[in-house]
Amino acid sequence: MDYINLYQSLRNQINFDDDFITTDHLNIYNFTFESKATALLSGTTNYRCEDHRLNFDHCEQEFKTDMNEDELMLNTKDIQIIDNKRFRYHIFMPENIRKTNRFILLFHGFNEKSWDKYYPWAKKLVEHTGKAVVLFPIAFHMNRAPGLWRSRYEMFELSKKRQASFPLTEHSTFSNVAISIHVHARPQRFIWSGLQTYYDVIQLMDQIRGNNHPLFEKDTKADIFAYSIGGLLGQSLMMTNTKNYFSNSKLCLFCSGAAFNRIQAASKFIIDSEGSLALYSFLVEHLDHHLKNNPRLAHYVSEVHPEGMNLMSLINYHKMIEYREDKFREMSDRIMAVGMKKDSVYPYYEIENTLKGISHDIPVKVNILDYDFSYKHEDPFPPNKKYEDIINEGFEQAFELMGGFLKD
Repeated sequence: MDYINLYQSLRNQINFDDDFITTDHLNIYNFTFESKATALLSGTTNYRCEDHRLNFDHCEQEFKTDMNEDELMLNTKDIQIIDNKRFRYHIFMPENIRKTNRFILLFHGFNEKSWDKYYPWAKKLVEHTGKAVVLFPIAFHMNRAPGLWRSRYEMFELSKKRQASFPLTEHSTFSNVAISIHVHARPQRFIWSGLQTYYDVIQLMDQIRGNNHPLFEKDTKADIFAYSIGGLLGQSLMMTNTKNYFSNSKLCLFCSGAAFNRIQAASKFIIDSEGSLALYSFLVEHLDHHLKNNPRLAHYVSEVHPEGMNLMSLINYHKMIEYREDKFREMSDRIMAVGMKKDSVYPYYEIENTLKGISHDIPVKVNILDYDFSYKHEDPFPPNKKYEDIINEGFEQAFELMGGFLKD
């Protein structure tokens, strides 16, 4: 089946309500996950790190107050958002396999609320590798986002009010207004939600390696396919290698791999300019100041929490250079990146600069693709009937390359 027909077919058949769906030589399972890491999130003033038996009292900043009343309605206490705590995730399996010891974790991009475009990706990875694919959502994204965020009418009205409150805002749209407000109000949410997702993945791996998942053997090996901002999560998992879960894993980065401050995130599909500016200011320009004033945050991104320290090494290209590059050098034969020449969000040369290092002497393989059809970072393979033949050819080329890397 060609790409566009496959895209339409899968998006029409797949849902989160059914526990089991079978289609076109593929079995799809839905499982419920309940995060044990929500205590990290904003919504209280008293926190505790159980690993180090440390209490952190009254160390979180207050919500921003220069927001209109409608925006403040979205600025809820993160710890209370049930959609983010308890959610469903898909597993794609070859139809003739009931239990396996090999799978690929698939991570998506920033500000995404639908898995539709990833369904053909996951199916192709299953076909090329013979492995199961787990589509795991990042905190406050996909089906972990509050339902209100997916209301087209409500978000359209909110975007108009946001532009009135911040007249210099660019790229504010109904599709990005919720995440823009979420991040603009408390930019540190980027770190906390990233860490929550990290711990959720480890929780899933604990379940699998503990022989407590019906589809996976105890000795299951996980590889990673990470797109866009999901690459930060994939890189952090590989670099930290908690409990040696990723000692022999491969990481395939698609339109991903550059340090955070080398990407151009402001987009009508990703985040507006005010949200992007607040995030950049917090993570890059004034991070040292924020860490001095927030001992809890400083603790979770220090060497005693290597998962947080590794995440921070991927934020600023000009900091922790030797540390980051040593990590990439150690696992260079297990990483491959695929960039796209016209990608303006994750420029291919920034992917190379980060993964290959400042001196370009780290032997990470970076492949650069380009196509004659119109594509963009947010939609590498647009389901456009007018160019269906060359889009299908480009899609097959990309996933044959990436699937081949992840196969063994």
